[in-house]
Amino acid sequence: MTTSLTVKNARVLLVEDHRALAETVLDFLQTVGFETDFAADGLSGLHLASRERYDAIILDVMLPGLSGFELCARLRQEKALTTPIIMLTARDQLQDKLEGFQHGADDYLVKPFDLPELVARLVALLRRSRGELAADILQVDDLVFHTGTLDVQRAGQPIHLSPTCLRILKILMRESPNVVTREALEQELWGDLPPDSDALRSHLYKIRRAVDKPFRRPLLHTLAGQGFKLAP
Repeated sequence: MTTSLTVKNARVLLVEDHRALAETVLDFLQTVGFETDFAADGLSGLHLASRERYDAIILDVMLPGLSGFELCARLRQEKALTTPIIMLTARDQLQDKLEGFQHGADDYLVKPFDLPELVARLVALLRRSRGELAADILQVDDLVFHTGTLDVQRAGQPIHLSPTCLRILKILMRESPNVVTREALEQELWGDLPPDSDALRSHLYKIRRAVDKPFRRPLLHTLAGQGFKLAP
């Protein structure tokens, strides 16, 4: 079988306690070009997902030791993992799906499912996570801006900014990794009537405190005589 998969060297972790199903899924994923890894219980899945680097994770809900919901929540909250996660369940109940999303899942698939559908969902998630994001999502490294809802997160942690700071951040993320001059920022923000010269500096200071200060790696850079850029 062939697939229109456009991502390269995609590595997937499957956490599933049903051996026969796991073998079938792993064989199919390998056939269409994925690299795969496997865990048969929640604790093993937590260990692998924390230690290794994967492009996507497939979690069964009903797992021994640690449920899929618990595992997903721990990966998001304790490990600050942003890897796309698809959850598998035998229960086609709205509450189960909502619970999965509340714990940090990106997608949900009900058993029994067609393997080509699983691959299609993986491809969609991988495209988004590798930069082919929907028009209402901007991403630079682990910083994500949902422009429709104005929600901003870095490494899974919410970032709170004023409306003007959000507008500045949106411009810098949209143009990343290019440098944006002070004049270009002021023109887009305020047109031909910018406020005093300290206004932009003050907003950038607030953005830097919210986006960079709690984290080890700075993303907002000031280039003397050139402008500003947002990049790893």
